[in-house]
Amino acid sequence: MRILFGVQGTGNGHISRCRTLAVALKTAGADVDYIFSGRPPEDYFDMEAFGHYRTFRGMSFATQNGKINLRKTVQRIRAFRLIKDVKELDLSEYDCIISDFEPVSAWSARHQHLDCLGISNQASCLYMQPKQYGLIAKAIMKFYAPVTRPIGLHWFHFGHPIMPPMIDPLEAQGENGSIVVYLPFESLQDIKELLKHFPGYSFICFHPEIKQYSVEKNITLHPLSRTSFTTAVSCCSGIISNTGFALISEALVLGKKILTKPLSGQFEQLYNAECLEQLGMATVMSSLDEQIVTQWLAQPSQEAIIYPDVATELAKWIVSGQKEELQELSQRLWKQVKFPKHVAEKIQALGFNQ
Repeated sequence: MRILFGVQGTGNGHISRCRTLAVALKTAGADVDYIFSGRPPEDYFDMEAFGHYRTFRGMSFATQNGKINLRKTVQRIRAFRLIKDVKELDLSEYDCIISDFEPVSAWSARHQHLDCLGISNQASCLYMQPKQYGLIAKAIMKFYAPVTRPIGLHWFHFGHPIMPPMIDPLEAQGENGSIVVYLPFESLQDIKELLKHFPGYSFICFHPEIKQYSVEKNITLHPLSRTSFTTAVSCCSGIISNTGFALISEALVLGKKILTKPLSGQFEQLYNAECLEQLGMATVMSSLDEQIVTQWLAQPSQEAIIYPDVATELAKWIVSGQKEELQELSQRLWKQVKFPKHVAEKIQALGFNQ
């Protein structure tokens, strides 16, 4: 089966998730071409799993000091370039088109009257219709990367035919007392100012502004690297991050306590944060709050959640022609999930069976 897979390049969560699915699709016998959009070509890293991928400008959100900057976001859009890329992307040789919230692949499929699978955390919102979503958020979900068959991913199904998270097989290496900090949309200086109030803790900070390894008192500063980051996460005692889906999913599987700050104005992260609080999976802060960090650091570790191998099952489903009903696939996968007792109690209190 020939597949064109479009991946959103803003942030690293989409790429991390699709890296997992890329391995599963290859194992299932699929021949996949990958395209990425949303960041400059030179800013991609650890991309070996995607072979000879292509990049496009696409569309991305501009951020400033932990918030979406709508004015700069609009200024970034190059509509004529996007339309040109959409019209020139030839999909005639492919049996299946997949988009992980990537606009060029999704709009090209629509332009050429082809079906498009949308595999992403964002797609789950098309089912759940969060009440917090205003007109702008709903318009983005409808028009940013339109698909004919959304396949949502989330930490719990909330009664909808969505899938559990898609994560690499991970194994915790024991906790060494360090705290991993990954807040790419916050100012690095603001992060340092926050962490200096906790000299008794060791922080390992990854950030796009860091270009070389260094140590500043109790803060170890790392440039972005998938290998270094995965190693640090597997050994740490907790994670402070924005509320993107992929990293939170990895932390839940590893049993790491989580303190998360959703990116202000980013509807997906705001909804993710509400879900995490509802399910008792993480502590949420709306700003870089010293008092909340103090309380969170004193919390014990949490028990891991066991999710099944979603990537392998989804890859088999795609390559076999998507014959199994999505509802059946979803139910089969959720039956394999094991939640800690406190999460299971939260789920029951919300009126759902696990």
